[in-house]
Amino acid sequence: MQKAGFIGLGIMGKPMAENLIKNGVALAAFTRSGVPETLTQAGATACDSPAAVVRQADVIFVMVPDTPDVERVLFGENGVVAALREGQVVVDMSSISPIATREFAAKVRERGADYLDAPVSGGEVGAKAASLTIMVGGSQATFDSVKPLFDMMGKNVSLIGEVGAGQICKLANQVIVAATIEAVGEALLLASKAGVDAEKVRTALMGGFASSRILEVHGERMTKRTFNPGFRIELHQKDLNLALSTAQSLGVSLPNTATCQALFNACAAHGGKAWDHSGMVRALEYLANHEIGQTPAA
Repeated sequence: MQKAGFIGLGIMGKPMAENLIKNGVALAAFTRSGVPETLTQAGATACDSPAAVVRQADVIFVMVPDTPDVERVLFGENGVVAALREGQVVVDMSSISPIATREFAAKVRERGADYLDAPVSGGEVGAKAASLTIMVGGSQATFDSVKPLFDMMGKNVSLIGEVGAGQICKLANQVIVAATIEAVGEALLLASKAGVDAEKVRTALMGGFASSRILEVHGERMTKRTFNPGFRIELHQKDLNLALSTAQSLGVSLPNTATCQALFNACAAHGGKAWDHSGMVRALEYLANHEIGQTPAA
């Protein structure tokens, strides 16, 4: 039986860990709020620190919100590195800074272990369905050794390049997702303000060249006014901050990404940092003085 560890059991991490257990993986787990009883009942071993997880695993997965969180898990008190041994693999599935990722990998490799960055796309739905897209940076040999575990959590698993490449791919993903949410929001808002049923417009467009997963899922969230996450605006803000800062360091202009970030910032200012990121449309609605589904003013 394969032995794995999982650190970080939030909206994404918990169902990902569950899918490993369902596939017969012996799993040691840790999260600061305590390992959920449903996981221990399924067979996970609850640990009291990241180091304790490492002592019981060959491959250690990390799924936490941001760069400082990964740094604390790896290098903090009773962190991963304190217990690492030669031949283990650390797999960071968080979405964090590509620059920090390369620094973390170098420190892990100094201990004789290896490192993959493997951020994901697909949200809570994909995590539960084991249908995530997993974008991996690292060596071919290490990727090949971990891929059977990746396949238990995702359907589209790709080695993008060396360490850090997975994070760059995830930033590109988040740029596209944000811009598409913004475009879908504009389109449905335009239809609604013109007195046309936005849901019927969405359904019609699903059969044409404008069709997309975001139009399908997030467009429906906009018309049905269901903005519970999902993927929180504050997390997408974090990812766009990383994209914009990385672009600045490379001398690249991302004007539409900056606009999307400004719209997310407006949502956060109105108490919406925990809304699903499809809630970006609310900032557009504020600018138009119209909510999708309302009867337009005469």
